Amino acid sequence: MAKILVVDDSPTQQANLVRVIEKLGHTAVVADNGLAGYEKAKAEKPGLIFMDVVMPELNGFQATRKITRDPDLKDIPVVLVTTKNQETDKVWGERQGAVGYITKPAKDEELIEAINQYIK
Repeated sequence: MAKILVVDDSPTQQANLVRVIEKLGHTAVVADNGLAGYEKAKAEKPGLIFMDVVMPELNGFQATRKITRDPDLKDIPVVLVTTKNQETDKVWGERQGAVGYITKPAKDEELIEAINQYIK
C-alpha cells in the first residue's frame, strides 16, 4: 500500500482525509503547513500529496511549486484540496504543478478517485 501526505492546517480536514486514506488501506502522513509539507515530502517520499492552499508558512501554491520544481520530488503527484473555488485558482494551481484540484468540502468519492488515479 502507498504512503499519502496530507498537508492541511485544519485538524478536522486532516482527520477527514486520513480517514479516507486509511479506509483504503494506505498510510497517511500529515503536515500542518506548506513548509512542513515540503519537508515531510523530502523525508517521507510519499506516493501522493493532498495539499490545502490557505495555510501559514508557505501557502499550498508555493509549497506545490517548491515540491514540483525539486528534482527529488517532481514525480510525486500533488492534488490541491481547497476552499478556493475560482477557475483562476485552479489554473494557477496547475501552473504550480498540481495534477488535480478538489474543492472543499471534499467528497469521499472525489478523494478515492484521486487516490485510485495516482497510486498505482
